[in-house]
Amino acid sequence: MQLQEKIFNAGVVGAGGAGFPAHVKAKSKVEFVLANGAECEPLIHKDYELMLHFPKEIMRGLELLIESTKANKGYFGIKEKNTKAISAISSYLNRKTELTKLGDFYPSGDEFELVYEATKRLIPPAGIPLDIGCVVNNVETLYNIALADEEIPVTKKFICVAGAVKRPASFFVPVGTSLKDVIDFVGGSRLSEFGIFVGGVMMGHLTFDLNEVITKTTAGLIIVPKDHYLIKRKNQPEENWHRIGKSACDQCSYCTEFCPRYLLGYQVEPHKVMRSLGFTKTGSAVWNQMAELCCSCGLCTLYACPEDLYPKEACDKAKVEMHEAGIKFVQQKEVKVHPIKEGRRVPLSQLIMKLKLQDYDVEAPFNSEKFSVKKVRIPLQQHIGKPVKPIVKKGEMVEEGQIIGKIPDGELGANIHAPINGKVSEVTSESISIES
Repeated sequence: MQLQEKIFNAGVVGAGGAGFPAHVKAKSKVEFVLANGAECEPLIHKDYELMLHFPKEIMRGLELLIESTKANKGYFGIKEKNTKAISAISSYLNRKTELTKLGDFYPSGDEFELVYEATKRLIPPAGIPLDIGCVVNNVETLYNIALADEEIPVTKKFICVAGAVKRPASFFVPVGTSLKDVIDFVGGSRLSEFGIFVGGVMMGHLTFDLNEVITKTTAGLIIVPKDHYLIKRKNQPEENWHRIGKSACDQCSYCTEFCPRYLLGYQVEPHKVMRSLGFTKTGSAVWNQMAELCCSCGLCTLYACPEDLYPKEACDKAKVEMHEAGIKFVQQKEVKVHPIKEGRRVPLSQLIMKLKLQDYDVEAPFNSEKFSVKKVRIPLQQHIGKPVKPIVKKGEMVEEGQIIGKIPDGELGANIHAPINGKVSEVTSESISIES
């Protein structure tokens, strides 16, 4: 059985957050395979702990992909400050693999940044790494590929839980576990009222719903007080973001000057997108196009803007409007790295201070204790593509690792498997629930 088939059967998707089905990349033919161990979301340390404790499996996954894609070389992107992880990974390097050491800046984990740092190649505007002979995978995806080669499916997610909890930690948890059960595992919150950033404070989403569940793409949970600066910023109706921007943006252009994609040479200009909110006579169809290549890292909204406006959210809105209007922006200028790019990097420590998170910037060490849970709810859509079709019924007994949902033939997606032994308690159009 070929590697891509094993990956498909195991339901492996991009574990870094995107959720792209990994079997598609495995059947590509490229020059370079890149392992992404940059991990730049503030306070999340799960990739670091994974590299520290499972370097053999991660490097095995990288080697399997190099072989599958017929690549000439593999680059392993990792922050220079993570000396222990570098030492662990270095033990498994060979003549076809080498480290790409990165600075401690945000967003060093953006694949456009990583590809440029490792290969000095620039991905075409609106393109993907494959366009320049590269495939990029998060280190946890590589770990899962190594397991898939042994025909072990994805039933667990490695996450980091940090912030205002009693015992910050990184650990494996069954897919479909509720946020409540996860927070209880780390001793609970130190607060009576709190908000949860799922996936990180920059690119994740804010929730107060403890019944939400862990998916194959959940990087971690950051718990902060309900009256924290970040919650006040993010917990507002969308119309407020755009109303404030319409009235207050003075076109200082700081959002653009700090934009990592702009500094790489792409036409991403959030300050011009802000004009689309309505305070200029020029039509939004013009200014919206400056959002097309935005990576939604959030740096403009949460770091660059001196007035605490929402340029990232304006870019999100612009992309939706362009899609609905059938407009696709095509960059006319040559992609050329800005000469002052290095001088405008945003150190992670500086970003943490700006976000008022320094009190929560602590280690989240690996906890190897087995996570037991009595009930899970597994979403049918945890990936880019089509949702899976359930192949089990209510009342049916299932075993951990058993396939419970399949992707229709010919569709893009990833199978799902039972994360625990138990009985199927519910099957809906959105999820499958299992109780032990």
